[in-house]
Amino acid sequence: MTPQERSSRFLLPVVAQGLEPVVVASASGRTVTDIDGKAYLDCFSGISVVNAGHNHPRILAAATEQMDKLVHAASCVYHVPVVGELAEKLAEIVPMHTSRDREGAGFSPSPPAPLPEGEGGNAKSFFANSGAEAIEGAMRLAKQHTGRREIVALAYGFHGRTIGTLSITGNMGRKKNNGPYLPGVAFGPTPYCYRCPFQLTYPSCELACAEALRDTVRQQTSGDVAAFVVEPILGEGGILTPPAEYLTVAARIMHEHGALLIVDEVQTGFGRTGKMFGVEHSPDVEVDIMAMAKGIAAGFPLGAFTASAKIADAMKPGDHLSTFGGNPIACAAALANIAVLQEERLIENAAERGAELLTRCKALQEKHALIGDVRGRGLMIGLELVRDRTTKEPAPTEAKAIRARMRERGVLVGVGGIFGNVVRLQPPLSITADECDRAMTALEQALRSPLAA
Repeated sequence: MTPQERSSRFLLPVVAQGLEPVVVASASGRTVTDIDGKAYLDCFSGISVVNAGHNHPRILAAATEQMDKLVHAASCVYHVPVVGELAEKLAEIVPMHTSRDREGAGFSPSPPAPLPEGEGGNAKSFFANSGAEAIEGAMRLAKQHTGRREIVALAYGFHGRTIGTLSITGNMGRKKNNGPYLPGVAFGPTPYCYRCPFQLTYPSCELACAEALRDTVRQQTSGDVAAFVVEPILGEGGILTPPAEYLTVAARIMHEHGALLIVDEVQTGFGRTGKMFGVEHSPDVEVDIMAMAKGIAAGFPLGAFTASAKIADAMKPGDHLSTFGGNPIACAAALANIAVLQEERLIENAAERGAELLTRCKALQEKHALIGDVRGRGLMIGLELVRDRTTKEPAPTEAKAIRARMRERGVLVGVGGIFGNVVRLQPPLSITADECDRAMTALEQALRSPLAA
């Protein structure tokens, strides 16, 4: 029985029928190798997960060392040193409003000033296993701290596949054949400049999408909003990249209404956008709670949410638990991953290579009418394909064809977006200039292929 036949027979169709025709045997750095020995340049990073590259030796060594000592002891029951060490590291690098003085790509040369004795650390974390779990916990914490019960999110946002996270996801494609979903959720307009819901143009729009959040609260809620949940870049929505000042305005409006700001960094975090966290492109934003996963541990399952100490202390023993959350091996990998990102200057490389790729993609846009929009930050780039630039009719079939043609040329990319028409470039942050050139060459060749015409 082949791997494909085994998947078809024993995996749910929701998984098996959506798999790419690549059987992965191994991976290293930016290279994925299939069972036939064909090597691919990975420009999707396992959906923006292996930011430091596949199987980075320092990360594997840290995980192996921890595995030899302890695999599991339930970090919600016992003290496990590496779990506390990771929480301390997150308190150092997460840009809470208690630790805002930072330089460079998420790196602080000195720790933030401590709170008065007895008030705990400047930020505290809870560890889970995935991004959805992190968002679920963040919402619960916000509700417990504020005593409020409603949530505001964005249309076209995506936050996970649980009932709670789907309830705050504005995407029918993700929500169909399920529900009913949770009450007490309101949606603000998406900062989708290419398809502005107000038919306006940035910057003359004066951020109407952010200002409209006032109406979202007035018209769709009872005024009992606990939190505003937002991605710095809407990944699954199609790499929707708001102007940097959008978050500043949106956060201020929601804070004025007494809501906390939950920043979903599941996909944008850990260097992906050219800074340690995507929210750092909007330096005036005061983050109350941050949710993380994907790139936190270089492929080991781990999620987390971090909050300022005052907010975090609203959760008391027994309020929230996770049997496998804070797995020692994953936490050891995460610590090594953060060190690699900082010490090997991968975040800076993401900014530099990302700027080069963005420029190359915009040049392709000028040559190929199929590319309606190019957007992104760092190594999180989306090309929205359309059949007509005037009507902006989405081109999902063409997007899948581009992905297939690039795969045939040995380059792996993703496809997503609310209309399924966005080609996603999200390679490991260690990608080289030569590898970027190889990816762009494959993309241009794919754009010239008959199925993409």
